[in-house]
Amino acid sequence: VQFVESGGGLVQPGGSLRLSCAASGFTFSRYALSWNRQAPGKERELVATISTAGTTIDSGSMKGRFTISRDNAANTVYLQMNSLKPEDTAVYYCSVVVSGTRYRGQGTQVTVSS
Repeated sequence: VQFVESGGGLVQPGGSLRLSCAASGFTFSRYALSWNRQAPGKERELVATISTAGTTIDSGSMKGRFTISRDNAANTVYLQMNSLKPEDTAVYYCSVVVSGTRYRGQGTQVTVSS
């Protein structure tokens, strides 16, 4: 199982970014996928999850600002992030649980700062 995240960078408060996560090594369409994040000195945090049917579950302070989506034909999961705040600064990475094992990518850095 491999993930390659992209789309991170430096953005001003109030701005937007769209993250992508290209997956391989498993049957993408058969698994729920998640975006997670971890800021320096803080615990890992679930951002959003999307089911195989496309049902989404958004988490905490990101609800209403972040949207997870998936393209099964492209084996890619996305995270659209709007109205970004400095506290959204973190490494963002995607994950999947396959046969009881959670796999994560290396992540992409998002920095929200003026």
